[in-house]
Amino acid sequence: MTDRLPGFSTLAVHAGAQPDPTTGARATPIYQTTSFVFNDADHAASLFGLQAFGNIYTRIGNPTNAVLEERVAALEGGTAALAVASGHAAQVVVLQQLMRPGDEVLAARKLYGGSINQFTHAFKAFGWNVAWADPDDAASFERAVTPHTKAIFIESIANPAGSITDIEAIAAVARKAGVPLIVDNTLASPYLIKPIDHGADIVVHSATKFLGGHGNSLGGIIVDAGTFDWAKDNKYPMLSEPRPEYHGIRIQETFGNFAFAIACRVLGLRDLGPAISPFNAFMILTGIETLPLRMQKHCDNAKAVAEFLSSHPAVSAVNYAGLPGDRYNNLQRKYSPKGAGAVFTFSLKGGYDAGVNLVSNLKLFSHLANVGDTRSLVIHPASTTHSQLDDEAKVRSGAAPDVVRVSIGIEDKEDLIADLDQALRA
Repeated sequence: MTDRLPGFSTLAVHAGAQPDPTTGARATPIYQTTSFVFNDADHAASLFGLQAFGNIYTRIGNPTNAVLEERVAALEGGTAALAVASGHAAQVVVLQQLMRPGDEVLAARKLYGGSINQFTHAFKAFGWNVAWADPDDAASFERAVTPHTKAIFIESIANPAGSITDIEAIAAVARKAGVPLIVDNTLASPYLIKPIDHGADIVVHSATKFLGGHGNSLGGIIVDAGTFDWAKDNKYPMLSEPRPEYHGIRIQETFGNFAFAIACRVLGLRDLGPAISPFNAFMILTGIETLPLRMQKHCDNAKAVAEFLSSHPAVSAVNYAGLPGDRYNNLQRKYSPKGAGAVFTFSLKGGYDAGVNLVSNLKLFSHLANVGDTRSLVIHPASTTHSQLDDEAKVRSGAAPDVVRVSIGIEDKEDLIADLDQALRA
């Protein structure tokens, strides 16, 4: 390499990887092993005491997984990353480092339905509380901050509506409150938006979606921006206080600007156990190599489909930030100028029943609960992903009864439009 900084596409192919030193294999090998041999007793002790970096057990780290971690950290502009079993696992591991019983995460109302369910119900078992704010109104976050607030959580592009969040405005609230801003960047991917550039302290992904991109492997990623002072005010004792399991090490003091990623690995992943399999890490790595190509095709197709739907007589509204008249178009041009993403919603004049009928009549689109696939996908959120919410909450989260969500793939756009047209007419 020259002295110039590699571009995004170069990093997507090369970051974190090198030919295997033993075999010369060019593709990153799948290290399908549970554990690793130590050089000697001193080497083993230094690894277990966090005095040296290396492999111990695949639940904590694995060479295949390490390449994935380094690659996503490079693409996001972070200092370090940790791969875990799923996007949901990433959220649990992140918040475990920040929250204690009685603490609160302040979250945007427009989130993936599974995240709303996780925050509202599952986290109660840990004694963690959630407060909600309007991602379209940064002041609502400031009003909702309390002494119990330990983090602010938003999505860069919100699922299911595809709305763009004003990251910088909410980052300013987080800084004023002295808490980290966590951004779920799943729908945008770092190709479209790099939240760290706009004030995020932690980025999470469901790598199952656009990073992997082929609908074949589960995974989650946590990226540490290296920007937050975890020792200030002793608000985050997992990082600032001596860790008895590691001979009194203070993680913030010892590991500096990648302390949060280390804490997630050696306190969260080690004890909670949501490890990603090396095979899934390999599959996601392979997907990332074509991320810039796929994301641009996703965006180009999505804009063409949104334009078609906006003029269809059966459609009452299209929520796609890439359309000039959309309320989020200015934010899209600021944060995501390459495109507005591939996931968006539209509303049908026939209401709930029309939505159910549409997903039943599509032929090329697959009716399933996922996004970010090479294939085009469709779902009716009110009857599936957001069905646990009452009607008012469905509307607030962008999943009203008449709304259909699509994730536009990389097929020929003419075929996608033809399939939607026949289903809408049916």
